[in-house]
Amino acid sequence: MGSAERSKKKVQLWKKAVVHFALCFVMGFFTGFAPTEATPQPAKNASFVAETPVQIPASSAESEREKFLEKREEEEEDGTEAKWIPRRLVVIITPVSNKDEYQGVFLRRLANTIRLVPPPLMWIVVEGQKDSNEASEILRKTGIMYRHLVSKENFTDPQAELDHQRNVALRHIEQHRLSGIVHFASLSNIYDLAFFEELREIEVFGAWPIALVSGNKNKVKIEGPVCDSSQVIGWHLKKMSNETEQVTPPPIHISSFAFNSSILWDPERWGRPSSVPQTSQNSVKFVKQVALEDETKLKGIPAEDCSKIMLWQLKFPTEKQLTTAVDSNHR
Repeated sequence: MGSAERSKKKVQLWKKAVVHFALCFVMGFFTGFAPTEATPQPAKNASFVAETPVQIPASSAESEREKFLEKREEEEEDGTEAKWIPRRLVVIITPVSNKDEYQGVFLRRLANTIRLVPPPLMWIVVEGQKDSNEASEILRKTGIMYRHLVSKENFTDPQAELDHQRNVALRHIEQHRLSGIVHFASLSNIYDLAFFEELREIEVFGAWPIALVSGNKNKVKIEGPVCDSSQVIGWHLKKMSNETEQVTPPPIHISSFAFNSSILWDPERWGRPSSVPQTSQNSVKFVKQVALEDETKLKGIPAEDCSKIMLWQLKFPTEKQLTTAVDSNHR
């Protein structure tokens, strides 16, 4: 009995060993197919190039600053230094009549031109008797630096009313010491934008030719100075037929000249007495008189060719003129 029991125990031990071995083999077999830790794989289009240090470029602001400093050092070595010259203020005066039913149309058209002029610029609009809501609304929407003035006087003569409105604007300039170049711009004026840059070059007085275009008469007149380079040597009226008509006293159109505003409050600076009779009452007349007294102070513009037209004035026929023209055509 003892030997039989021992043989059974041996058989059981072998079975356990075989089962244990089989389990280990199966576990090892399946463990071999299990996924291991993922390794990074290069991209398909990646190029295997050795990494080299890359210089980071300086910012554009730093490069501009370096260029500026280098330029300044060169200027200091040469003994010269660049100076920044600010633009002169251009002061535009426009009288507006409330009796003109198309004033809003012309005011918008002129505003669209003036808003294209680089600053600094001030537009002084003077209305007669009372300010209109239409003009105020147009001026607010232009984006232009402006002053809206009102003349309380009542006139029967349209030209006298316009002159009075211009004097109101000049008194405003004198009172507030608005230093700049003053130009009278009518609502019917049409400009070459380069004209305003020429205005800024004026020191004391400036003059230029103006083309007067008449819509109902189908003709054009050129009025303005006679120049030798930029020096004004006379005045004339020139028709399209090249006929020259000399006029005494010399004509000077209200939109054909400009002046330095400081002459209104500092005339001694320009060789004028400090107190001139009737200057405050009629500043337009005073300025015209001073401009024509000494033509050597006048600068013709454009400086290269004073005969170049940069300003046109359209004379639109009135309702009465249109009615007369229609009646004459029917006769």
